[in-house]
Amino acid sequence: MAIVRPFKAVRPIRDKAALVTTRSFELYSDEELAAILKYNPFSFLHILKPGYRYQLNLKGVQRFKLIRNRYLEFKENDFFIQDAKPAYYLHQKSYKSKTYWGFIATSSVADYNNGIIKKHEATLKDREALFGKYLETTGFNAEPVLLTYPDNSKLTALFDKYKKQRAEYEFTSNKKRTHLFWVIDDAEDIATISSEFANMDAVYIADGHHRTASSAYLANAKKESNPKHKGDENYNFFMSYLIAESNLKISSFNRFVKTLNGLDKDKFLIELDTYFRIQKQENKHYKPSKKHHFSMYLEGDYYALYLRKTAYKITNALDDLDAQVLFTTILKPILGINDLTNSDKINYKPAMLNASQLKDEVDSGKYAVGFGLYPTSVTQLKSIADANLTMPPKSTYIEPKLRSGLTIYEF
Repeated sequence: MAIVRPFKAVRPIRDKAALVTTRSFELYSDEELAAILKYNPFSFLHILKPGYRYQLNLKGVQRFKLIRNRYLEFKENDFFIQDAKPAYYLHQKSYKSKTYWGFIATSSVADYNNGIIKKHEATLKDREALFGKYLETTGFNAEPVLLTYPDNSKLTALFDKYKKQRAEYEFTSNKKRTHLFWVIDDAEDIATISSEFANMDAVYIADGHHRTASSAYLANAKKESNPKHKGDENYNFFMSYLIAESNLKISSFNRFVKTLNGLDKDKFLIELDTYFRIQKQENKHYKPSKKHHFSMYLEGDYYALYLRKTAYKITNALDDLDAQVLFTTILKPILGINDLTNSDKINYKPAMLNASQLKDEVDSGKYAVGFGLYPTSVTQLKSIADANLTMPPKSTYIEPKLRSGLTIYEF
């Protein structure tokens, strides 16, 4: 039984939605960030980067307090409104031929603690505590956790119903992504959404493991400090964006390694031969077309690597994952990378951003070798979560990404 509930979102007034909402600030170059902060006084980035006003790079609790101040200023200036009654929110994002849609709601921390909200990544305790302190100090969350659920005909029917109506927001970003947004405050529709999720045995975190863990951290801290804790307080829930499995897109991260760990090219290829059939593609771009196939770029040439099934044993869902295969057969035994989270020998970049990324990054001289992986499937993601296993870092690049500041959840 997955618990979701409507909430009174704080959100931009209709004519400011395109100007207020942003991508995550980590995705902007320094030049882009400076331009937006200089020329767009409505951007949510002014809240997330409050030191801009003082030309300071603030960190920690000092930054969190100023984020709170900038947020209150936006409310005082009437850039935001808050809905008078709890609602669900329907969001659609379109780009070229692809359309994503989902429901913005709040999900239960208890479901996360009890395993109804399933995870596939490990989280770092220090990051949980840091973002938990951020949530506690600012008093709001503006970036929902992306959860995925089994396709559901009644929820799809609701989407079909609302997309025929005028949207509360309709705008296109400078990245050519078109956003539509509807407020669902009809009592019958709210009941349908709540009921359909209540009938689900589980939902899965697609993106936002640290945000979820930090919300759990905050809920526990608030519970301990509140002698009148009942369990229905806002801090017992976190904002989520719930999207059907068939509507989720998973891409891969390319891996880039700085050295061959003392090997020359020929010795490195010989080491690879233990687990892989190797086909040299020369300067012909190669992209893996199925699971357990890998692309590699090394010293000016592309290679196709095909896993030898007789040499590699699969005993659980994690062993079947291409990111784990690469770690087990190449990164750890040959290239000497034992800790994928903390090693300075390896870097990760979303494959979808640049088709020639392997060649470009290695030819730049920053890396000795680059690897491309076939994307993880939703079935693999669920199998790993169901088995209480954790994927290696950067195993999935998930879309859609929801803009910050579109809806804000206060607690």
